Parts: sequence; C-alpha cells; structure tokens
Amino acid sequence: MTKQVKSKQRVTDYGEVFTSEREVKAMCDLVKHETERIDSRFLEPACGDGNFLIEVLERKLNVVKRQYRRSVLDYEKNSVLAISSLYGVDILADNVAACRERLYKFWAKAYKAVCKKTVDEELERSVRFILVRNIVCGNALTLREVDEQGNDTETPIVFSEWAFITGGNMQRKDYTFEELLNESKDNDKQLKIDSCSDNSEGTLLKTYICSYRRLWNESV
Repeated sequence: MTKQVKSKQRVTDYGEVFTSEREVKAMCDLVKHETERIDSRFLEPACGDGNFLIEVLERKLNVVKRQYRRSVLDYEKNSVLAISSLYGVDILADNVAACRERLYKFWAKAYKAVCKKTVDEELERSVRFILVRNIVCGNALTLREVDEQGNDTETPIVFSEWAFITGGNMQRKDYTFEELLNESKDNDKQLKIDSCSDNSEGTLLKTYICSYRRLWNESV
C-alpha cells in the first residue's frame, strides 16, 4: 500500500497528498486503450514519486512483452519507446529523483525478466538520460523550472519528444512545455490524464538523431 502522505509539514507547505493505488488504477482504466499503446504519450503535471507513471509503464510493458518477447532486440527497442513516452513535473526535487529511480528500476526489472540478462551500461545510460529529460523539477502552473527551494526560475520547462526513425536510430526533439500547451489549446485538444497530444508541436528548440543505445551522447 502506497503512503498518501510523507509528512504533515509537506502537506502544509506544498499540499502534497499522493493518489492511492486503487484510484490510480481506476483513473488509468478510463483511458485503458491509451495506456496500452506503446507510443502514447502521458504527462503527469504533479507526478510526486511516480504513482501514475508507474501504473502506465506497467501496462505499456505488458503489451511490449506480449508482442515482442521472442526477440530481444525488438523488446529492447519497444521498451525504450514505452518509457520515453512518459513525462512528469514536480516542484520537489526529492520527488523527481524518486520518480526517475522508480521508473528506471521497474523498467530494468521487466527487461531482465524478458531478456534474461541485466541491462548493459550504454542502454542503462540511455534510459536514465531519457528520464532526466522527461521527469523534471518545475512548476506546471507557471511552466518554469524551480530552484532548490521550489521557487520559480526564469528557465522554461523543456521536454524532449522521442521517436524511432530508421533501424536503431532514435530522434529527439526539444520543445518548451509552454509551446506544447499553447498548441494544444489552439487545436482545441484536451490532454488525456494529462497526456501530450501526439499532434501538438510547439517551437522546435533542438533536434538530435543517434542510436537508442547512445542517447546520452549528444556529440554523436
């Protein structure tokens, strides 16, 4: 059973109350079809330590296992695609760190169970790099990153969109959160559980293309 409150002080200071597992499952069931699409993007704007995102990842990886368990390469690529589709924002740095770690460990455990081997260093670095780009410390109301005290900075939240293009090459495109939301509003689209619209694109900041095993190496 997941604790819903870490401390009374955090509730007082930040209004922090985590959603129970039963409620998480019920809410995900409302968009069941999307949670079972490997590439469907989900954004949780107050992600805490990842209760919603873990549930969505589990559902996605179950689909990946059913469809690709006979091929290590296909499982590997699609499991990376699944975890790259999850996004989160939280104002508290410890929650962000915990969320990234929970998602990585869950993915790695599922990978080892199917592929019968531990994650090699390059692939681990790629998945952890994705999580650094996708799970960010910021204020989803002001769309700005925050400092160690949780105060807004002038730096806008930037998310990376990930997609396989040819073979084992993956493309990363960086957009500001604000631009993505503005585009979504202009198109009169609603976020699924807080999920990013597949057709929403704001101003492209940067784009990179490299092997999915070397996403962390921006010089490639």
